[in-house]
Amino acid sequence: MKLILPRLFACVLSASLALPTYAELPLVPERTDWSTPAAAWWSHVQYLADDKLEGRRAGTPGYDKAVAYVEEQFRQIGLVPAGVNGYRQPVSLTPYQVDGEKSSARLETSAGAQTFTVGKELQVSQDSKSEVSAPLVFVGYGLRIPRKHVDDYTGVDLKGKIAVFFNAPPERLQGPQRAYARGADQRWRELRATGAIGMLSLALPRYIPGQEKMTPDQIAKAQPQSAGGQRVTFTDAETFGLPGLQFSGSIADAKAAEKLFAGTGHTYAELLDLAKAGKPLPSFPIAGTFAAHTLVQRSTPVNAPNVVGMLPGSDSRLKNEYVVVSAHLDHLGIGREIDGDKLYNGAMDNASGIASLIECAKLLAAQPHPKRSVIFIALVGEELGELGSQYFATKPTVPKQQIVADLNMDMYLPLFPLRFLEVQGLGESTLGNDARAVCQLNDVEVQFDKQPDENRFVRSDQVNFVKQGIPALAFKFGWTPDSPEEKTFNDWVKTRYHKPSDDLNQPVDKVAAAQFTLVLAQLTTRVANEQPRPSWYPESSFSNTVAAR
Repeated sequence: MKLILPRLFACVLSASLALPTYAELPLVPERTDWSTPAAAWWSHVQYLADDKLEGRRAGTPGYDKAVAYVEEQFRQIGLVPAGVNGYRQPVSLTPYQVDGEKSSARLETSAGAQTFTVGKELQVSQDSKSEVSAPLVFVGYGLRIPRKHVDDYTGVDLKGKIAVFFNAPPERLQGPQRAYARGADQRWRELRATGAIGMLSLALPRYIPGQEKMTPDQIAKAQPQSAGGQRVTFTDAETFGLPGLQFSGSIADAKAAEKLFAGTGHTYAELLDLAKAGKPLPSFPIAGTFAAHTLVQRSTPVNAPNVVGMLPGSDSRLKNEYVVVSAHLDHLGIGREIDGDKLYNGAMDNASGIASLIECAKLLAAQPHPKRSVIFIALVGEELGELGSQYFATKPTVPKQQIVADLNMDMYLPLFPLRFLEVQGLGESTLGNDARAVCQLNDVEVQFDKQPDENRFVRSDQVNFVKQGIPALAFKFGWTPDSPEEKTFNDWVKTRYHKPSDDLNQPVDKVAAAQFTLVLAQLTTRVANEQPRPSWYPESSFSNTVAAR
């Protein structure tokens, strides 16, 4: 059987990825050569991950070059500008640094004061007020999710106090909700309702596959790196800040965390063991008053836009509804040197996703347009905290209520043939069935997230659409346990993720990437044509986010 891309899915597909092409549309079934679409996909990766773009960090000339490239691709394809200034949606970002030397934090008790070195023992968020003084209360995991029967605030007085908690999930909390509820905005929404004025999280040590056999130095080298440069936040803090928050900080250092629990009858080591196992944690007041002085130094704001193009829908009624296809354009820039290289090119993370975004737009533009309009977005600032998607999802350039779905790509990792596709969010909305149907037509097996503790569904740009009640999916190439593909996948995460070695010299399955792009185009077309619009399943952890719309 041969793979064909349907005209608006009007005919039945029967397909195999062994015999496809999409170099020209409509497809010529007898063609079996993938070299043209594979080369087209790779050409975008080559440009975006070239050393000349210096890692595409948001707000740098390299990122500006990437914006201009995507903008020109959208123009050549014929997409309608859907930003604010043409294809560009300006996003104003302000670089900042918390001045550790001029900031201070201490826990004052009757037995004396415990001090914390800001920037080393204690990381303080730029959301913190310059001065804060308040009691501390330990509240376990610091979560309240009634529908999951999770509530660490019952019987605890938090009014006017700072909540201290482990940023970890209890064992009974499963699926994407394990990470979603722990996002700063979601957690603060619940804490603020209790009257709390701040939050102080304790971070679990990050687990790296195989670290039980590593030396401490090997574990340190295996940690994902962050490239250089100041952190950034939205210049419009009033719109995007956390209302009512006076202090936000985190402690990852065990010795520093131990200071908090002196005289409480508990130790950090004891509580850490419980948190690692996901077991119930107690709640109790921490004696004394926590006082912090935070000095944040802000630099001149920079404009780092999203790039937004639209393929207008063909149906007079449905063309005012929108399916979003998204991928982040930025990466980490120039930073810490590893093995003689300090340029973080970001080929798979995420030039690969932008390449598929462009080629998917090209595919759809060459066919009769789907019924709904399709918006293609190259997003800024994913590496800085999903800032561009937060900006667009909060202040979209089309009516928010008319956005029906987001299909997002973030380092989907075409490192081997496309036989399995991990679909993040598969069981949360009707989009999962759309993905199943399209993959079945292409002889690709759909998989749930195989590493659920990584919670990838709520760790990339799609999460900001989810927060607005918009169903979403994200993707990774799949594999089976104990297979060579599993080893390739895990080795990539360990040796290339957020490292300079994620460059143009790594092995990539370009044909598989082109095949995935065709699957994405089919999925986009299906979602854009279907009635009714996609919806969350009632039992989904995210079904209640619809109220946000």
